[in-house]
Amino acid sequence: MKNSNKKFLVEKVLNNTKPFDKNTLLTLKQITKEENNKPIIYIGAGTCGLGAGAGKTKIAIEQYLETNNIDAEIIAVGCIGLCSSEPIMDVKLPNKQRVSFEKVNNTDVNNILDDVFANKINPKHILAQFKSDTQEKWDNVIDISEHPFFEKQERIVLENCGIIDPTSIEEYIAKGGYKAYLNTIRNYKSKEICDLIEESGLRGRGGGGFSTGKKWKFSLNTEADQKYFICNADEGDPGAFMDRAVIEGDPHKLIEGQAISAFAIGATKAYIYIRAEYPLAIERLEIALKKAKEYGLIGKNIFGTGVDLDFIIKKGAGAFVCGEETALIHSIEGKRGMPRPRPPFPAVSGLFEKPTIINNVETLANIAWIINNGAGNFNKYGTATSKGTKVFALSGKITLTGLVEVAMGTTIREIIYNIGGGILNNKKFKSVQMGGPSGGCVVEQNLDIQIDYESLVEIGAMMGSGGMVVMDEETCMVDVAKFFMSFIQRESCGKCIPCREGTGRMLEILELITTKPDNSSNDALVRFRGIMELESLADVIKDTSLCGLGQSAPNPVLSTLKWFKHEYEEHIFDRKCDAGVCQSLRIFKIDVDKCTGCTICAKKCPTDAIIGSRKAAHYIIDDKCIGCGTCDEVCKFDAIEIL
Repeated sequence: MKNSNKKFLVEKVLNNTKPFDKNTLLTLKQITKEENNKPIIYIGAGTCGLGAGAGKTKIAIEQYLETNNIDAEIIAVGCIGLCSSEPIMDVKLPNKQRVSFEKVNNTDVNNILDDVFANKINPKHILAQFKSDTQEKWDNVIDISEHPFFEKQERIVLENCGIIDPTSIEEYIAKGGYKAYLNTIRNYKSKEICDLIEESGLRGRGGGGFSTGKKWKFSLNTEADQKYFICNADEGDPGAFMDRAVIEGDPHKLIEGQAISAFAIGATKAYIYIRAEYPLAIERLEIALKKAKEYGLIGKNIFGTGVDLDFIIKKGAGAFVCGEETALIHSIEGKRGMPRPRPPFPAVSGLFEKPTIINNVETLANIAWIINNGAGNFNKYGTATSKGTKVFALSGKITLTGLVEVAMGTTIREIIYNIGGGILNNKKFKSVQMGGPSGGCVVEQNLDIQIDYESLVEIGAMMGSGGMVVMDEETCMVDVAKFFMSFIQRESCGKCIPCREGTGRMLEILELITTKPDNSSNDALVRFRGIMELESLADVIKDTSLCGLGQSAPNPVLSTLKWFKHEYEEHIFDRKCDAGVCQSLRIFKIDVDKCTGCTICAKKCPTDAIIGSRKAAHYIIDDKCIGCGTCDEVCKFDAIEIL
């Protein structure tokens, strides 16, 4: 279909209030690819897909089509969520259901496409097919909703990710996009939208979990000649990638949600604050905003309603502290990203001292769905205090990594074992870190709690942005605490002493107990005092830091101390790490009965800690050994023992 015809049709859809005629419905199905007269090949080309080799797969697809003289369309889509199965390739033949293949490397393309074009399925790579009432099914291929990874999910935020062309506003609109926005600005008052969102029970998905509708009302009720609405897409938590995936796969969902939200508080300028390390997400946003402006969905006097709204993309430099609201505002203003005391809160005096609301990507991605489906249909999901769905980023030692969206109230066990496929390589579960550097760990005995904001806080964790880093029996929890504390200390803005100096001292203590002790007489005392002071130091940091990031900085240490204190004691008193992770605490010995005196370990040792004559048993000098494990890696006779 020509672009001019698409534009005409879409404008007709946006202005339409009556049921569509058959010709219009057929054309809409052609735009959404439900009806197609030539093959369409989709390639998952989000950041995770490209990292797995989707770029090479796409080139192989192009070469295949050219070699076989096949006229087909190739569409790059975002990530559907199942990152561990990337690269993912879907094929939609005319009159057949769209079928999806996983782990399709460039060398797999020819065999898979040969079979598909011959109306056969390659069982090695088959993932699922997408149900359609008007298209022919593939035999012996499950529906995508029946796949174990997707079966338990409730997809509101992620409903279009990996499905639609993220660069096509026409496809988004043909699937009902921007209907909620136009309905809002034509038929509602700002207060009515705030009331509706409050009634839905939607709470901020960025960490604090404050009622979204109530938050909006603070700005709505503040008189000002200018108001701002900011989307916080500065996703800084290790292990979190939800916001990036939503923007890469469905940017118009964010734009529509933010446009509705801006109307709800009376804002005429909207900022999207996104880290510069997300180039693909930024590119998709820029394309989406340009198209939205072409159709008159942003700008002046939108669709004759008198509503004005301009969008500005602000690229952040990747500072973790800029995830804090006041630091983010300072960054947009061109200042150094540092928090300020509150009150006044940004809702009353924020960007350029004007009323400002800040929500994250996931929060805003729920808004249009709530407008279209009603508050009651949203809050039927969840628990008494936490409504709707939540997106989690599964990573770490888990079989199926990726993004999952589940109803609030789902248990952690169900996410890890039923959706994520359990622990990688059938290892034993140890813990899952929830809430990123500001969160805490959830252990085996708490896996059956229902996920909501209050339940997680009660066990020392938090919802945060939704990162879930799964750890198995081979993980050292002291090392985990050290990793997060190192991250926090590095990312501290340095404005307040408790956070700047306190996190530094906590990190020093953790480094001390995870390194090889010296032989000084007071070494054991210093190490013992360190662990005794960790909790009191943590309390001071929590009570006196300026912003929420500093106040939550000690959480990973406090959480691991609570649930894995025996591992700290093991590091201090036994001077060993059972998991074998803390390198300098590992003790290596050579089995003299197995050693042949080949000398390769002595030659490779970086500290000359191995001695011995050729063809005679060798020995390791403990004081020189740094526990690097090089000897174990190079020994061909299995003569190295780790104690």
